Parts: sequence; C-alpha cells; structure tokens
Amino acid sequence: MARLSVLENQPMNLDEFKSTIENGDSPPDGLGDPLKALWYEAKGDWERAHDLSQSAGNRDGDWVHAYLHRVEGDLSNASYWYSRAGRSRFDGSLAEEWDAIVGEMLAG
Repeated sequence: MARLSVLENQPMNLDEFKSTIENGDSPPDGLGDPLKALWYEAKGDWERAHDLSQSAGNRDGDWVHAYLHRVEGDLSNASYWYSRAGRSRFDGSLAEEWDAIVGEMLAG
C-alpha cells in the first residue's frame, strides 16, 4: 500500500494523521477501511470503527478489529482477532497500540 498524502507527493505521518482527527469532520480521502476505523475510533465512534474493521476483509482489518475488542475489554474476542491478523496481543497501553498500528499502516 502506498503512503497516504496530505499534500501532493508528501507522505502522511502519524502526527499529520492525528491532526486530521483534531481538525476534521471526516477521514482524509484515500484511507483504507482499517485506517478509517482507527480514525473513527479516535473520534469516539467505536461502532462505526468496528463496522469498518469487520468489513475490511483483510489482515489489517483483523488487526484493528482485535484492537477494538481490546478497547472494549473483550480480551478473549480480541485474542481471536489478533490470531486471525497473525499478530500477538499488544502488551502496552491502548494509546501506544493505536499509534503503532496507525504508524505501520501509514508506512505501508
């Protein structure tokens, strides 16, 4: 996946992604469903985030889905989705995991 761009030919980084959450009413154009899900989760819309992660139909979506169930406190369901994503459950804070997922996805 190519890196997303805020400005033409400029890669988006984690701080720029976060600024779209603080300053925007909708996610930036060109995001895949897993990143959109994380954007909406950061805006407080867990249900929309869950729907987007579940509909992604790929390992990135499964990873975000796992994270969302960790947010919810449903660790057994989260473990299932981490397994589907080929990932281990994250040991740090939820904020650290969110940053790690977004950072990796933006880096492609």
